[in-house]
Amino acid sequence: MSRQHFDSLDLRILEMLSNNARKPFLEIARETNISGAAIHQRIQKLTASGVIKGFKTEIDPTSVGYQTCAYIGFILTDPTKFNQVVERLLEIPEVVDCHFTTGSYDVFAKIYARNNEHLLQIIHNKLNLGTGRTETLISFKEVFKRPIPILAENVD
Repeated sequence: MSRQHFDSLDLRILEMLSNNARKPFLEIARETNISGAAIHQRIQKLTASGVIKGFKTEIDPTSVGYQTCAYIGFILTDPTKFNQVVERLLEIPEVVDCHFTTGSYDVFAKIYARNNEHLLQIIHNKLNLGTGRTETLISFKEVFKRPIPILAENVD
């Protein structure tokens, strides 16, 4: 997708929704002094153009039994096998993010497991893809997570 150009209202809407995806459109309308219908149309336009990709519920992994978060770097012996590796990773529900990267790893994935034993089972039974080797980093604690910054210099 090419870089989009936004006016200040678009940016304000994106900022509000990135901080709270459940914010009611009428509340956004009140805070921006714009009609609810106009806000609704703007959000539909931003969604139709692919800027807004959806509205998601974020669940605390530990509250549903996932105590271990790990990052796994894949060093492929044949980088042309990238699509094959991604297809296999898509079959593993515990893999929540996957990136094609530069640097030490060809593919970098984020995974949640119930505990370290479960992580080890996933690595041995599901991640043995036969396409190279892996390195695993276990996260002790997510220190912070925030939405991308919506910057005023993105205004037309």
